[in-house]
Amino acid sequence: MTDRLAELSAAGVAVWLDDLSRVRLTSGSLDKMRREQHMVGVTTNPSIFQKALADADAYDEQLRDLAAQRVTVEEAVRLMTAADVRAAADVMRPAYDASNGVDGRVSIEVDPRKAHETESTVAEAKTLWWLVDRPNLFIKIPATLAGLPAITQVLAAGISVNVTLIFSLERYRAVMDAFLAGLEQAKANGHDLSKIGSVASFFVSRVDTEVDKRLDKIGSDEAKALKGKAAIANARLAYEAYTEVFGTDRWKALADAGAHPQRPLWASTSTKNPDFPDTIYVEELIAPGTVNTMPESVIFAFEDHGTTRGDTVTGNFGHAKQVFADLAAVGIDFDDVVKVLEEEGVEKFEASWNDLLDGVTKSLKAAAGGAANPSDAA
Repeated sequence: MTDRLAELSAAGVAVWLDDLSRVRLTSGSLDKMRREQHMVGVTTNPSIFQKALADADAYDEQLRDLAAQRVTVEEAVRLMTAADVRAAADVMRPAYDASNGVDGRVSIEVDPRKAHETESTVAEAKTLWWLVDRPNLFIKIPATLAGLPAITQVLAAGISVNVTLIFSLERYRAVMDAFLAGLEQAKANGHDLSKIGSVASFFVSRVDTEVDKRLDKIGSDEAKALKGKAAIANARLAYEAYTEVFGTDRWKALADAGAHPQRPLWASTSTKNPDFPDTIYVEELIAPGTVNTMPESVIFAFEDHGTTRGDTVTGNFGHAKQVFADLAAVGIDFDDVVKVLEEEGVEKFEASWNDLLDGVTKSLKAAAGGAANPSDAA
């Protein structure tokens, strides 16, 4: 039987899971996927934790302990999510060791309400790094304008970073510059660059969702013919930018000092349009040195019927540029598209975080025997 995920991995794509929960940890599901589906990394976000912590039964014991300690709801969320990420990091440690620290990483995100606050983001990143206390951790920081200097500062402190919510090529280049500056400062600060990892999470399917909505509104045959093309073209041009930046003398000096490149990570890779093949954002974005973080359903779909055709990115830069020329010709303002997507991305994660806080507040109240506010019980 064809091992399709092994073929994908051999083509240079690291298979990561975009999901985590206490049940996935206690059931052994995560470790099974590491062993059987060639899964070598885990990403989380506020929406994932909001869904996971909605299953209060899985967190009953910890909730009772936290209620007894009269912690605030924010501290309870931090402790519960950190516990899951720490346990996942231990599960993924064999992949971390086998890859010399490149894979086997597990991500935890800073509070999305701080997405536009540089210093608060840096402070929380340092706190989460200390709290989880695992070398194979990634701290997720959004690629907002305030996030860029935070990325540099956190890397300079020797902390590994997953940069998230990247939609535009311009912002992606700024992210890579922030990464290089961070490593240069880390080197000056005496950190071992070989221990610092980073990925840049470039969002895919959300681009098609927004662009295709606008193409439908335009309604011409030329516009409709471009549906489903923007996201893949955008990601392919991001990979072109990656090859350019990581071919410079500036990068070579860091590589000579032991640094690993900041790999492009394709995020939001489940199809939102049922007319698209369910593995399209995997098959069309195969390139050496990349990561594809997928929901479990996409991993299993690729395992069942995915196709690896070698590098589907590098030879298609010209075609990708033509797609963007065609989009502009029919009236798509892509700068506005990515602006909307970044704003919506932050808002969605903030909403999930607030839902998470509300749910944990109720769970703490129940665990404390109905006190109006467990943190006020003292």
